[in-house]
Amino acid sequence: MSINKIILGIDPGTNIAGYGIIEIKQNKPVLIALGIIELRKLDAHFVRLKHIFERISGLINEYHPDELAIEAPFYGKNVQSMLKLGRAQGIAIATAILHQLPVFEYAPRKIKQSITGNGNASKEQVAGMLQKIMSIKEMPKYLDATDGLAAAVCHFFQTPVSDNKNKAKSWKEFINKNPGRVK
Repeated sequence: MSINKIILGIDPGTNIAGYGIIEIKQNKPVLIALGIIELRKLDAHFVRLKHIFERISGLINEYHPDELAIEAPFYGKNVQSMLKLGRAQGIAIATAILHQLPVFEYAPRKIKQSITGNGNASKEQVAGMLQKIMSIKEMPKYLDATDGLAAAVCHFFQTPVSDNKNKAKSWKEFINKNPGRVK
């Protein structure tokens, strides 16, 4: 028996943040929600951070995820942009922690590698592969949404398929638990 799990994936941003929510059913990811958190119309940086907190809290309260997967900031040349992006990511992580969700962070290269098999894949390549994997009929306008979804799907791919609670520790134990499977 497999237990369903819901994963919230976040692509942090200071202009647009993306999110994707998947449910694991019978060890397969199923898309629940996909979207963006629009921040460009908000002038003050701290107002944007507050909006990120409120929207992620709303997503958590609406969909009740079990875990948060988030894309780690990439290293850029603009220090101010990196600082702001780090704050946005920090708010997303703090929101998850406040709601007692375990947080898993993945480098952009790891996410791309997990989804496409190529750590240098473009956002468009990641979105295209996700469209196939998740059977997405209508793709979102902004690739930030598929980047958030990619974080969730990457986390699913990194998670062991079965939990070890019911796993036999030895062949003898396996045979005792499964007499009909051994001849």
